[in-house]
Amino acid sequence: MVLAGQSIGIMGGTFDPIHNGHLLTAEYVRDACGLEKIMFIPAANSPFKLDQKVVPAEKRLAMTRLAVEDNPYFEASDIELRRAGVSYTSDTIHELRRRCGKDTVLYFITGADAINELPAWHEPKRLLEECHFIAATRQGTALALPHLRDFFGSLCDEHIHQLTTPELEISSTVIRQRIREGRSIRYMVPSSVEEYIRKEGLYR
Repeated sequence: MVLAGQSIGIMGGTFDPIHNGHLLTAEYVRDACGLEKIMFIPAANSPFKLDQKVVPAEKRLAMTRLAVEDNPYFEASDIELRRAGVSYTSDTIHELRRRCGKDTVLYFITGADAINELPAWHEPKRLLEECHFIAATRQGTALALPHLRDFFGSLCDEHIHQLTTPELEISSTVIRQRIREGRSIRYMVPSSVEEYIRKEGLYR
């Protein structure tokens, strides 16, 4: 449950499936930034994947819950599954802001490449006003700060923060491909998630 007065990190995405790269980034950011909690929020209907086939949201949420269950600082949320329509991050943050109150600081954690595209997101200025962004930067991907400053003005420097995070070359796309090929995904996802994928026959 979200409590007022906290500093809360948010990781959103399709999580199809969630993998150890997501978890490592979240824990690294939580520790480095002193966040009290990280909420993992699977998108019910991602605006970036409306034309793609994805595993049903309930199964992606189940995998997310399994992945985070052994970390007391992590929590899986069904907030976007309970809302109809496209899962816009701005709507999710607006709802969390209403629930948490003005004293809670929200930090959305994502890659620098995604933040560079932030002006194209739904209601980007309202989104950046209501939460901070932590850019998990890696070698080869830098923030396009001049572009972001042109669009957001001073809010860019006030609400967008950079943090170099560990390299872990894992992607959901690669995991799905390896499953289709009958190859191992051990150590790419938590063992509980691997077992769930096997039992449910996902990505075959």
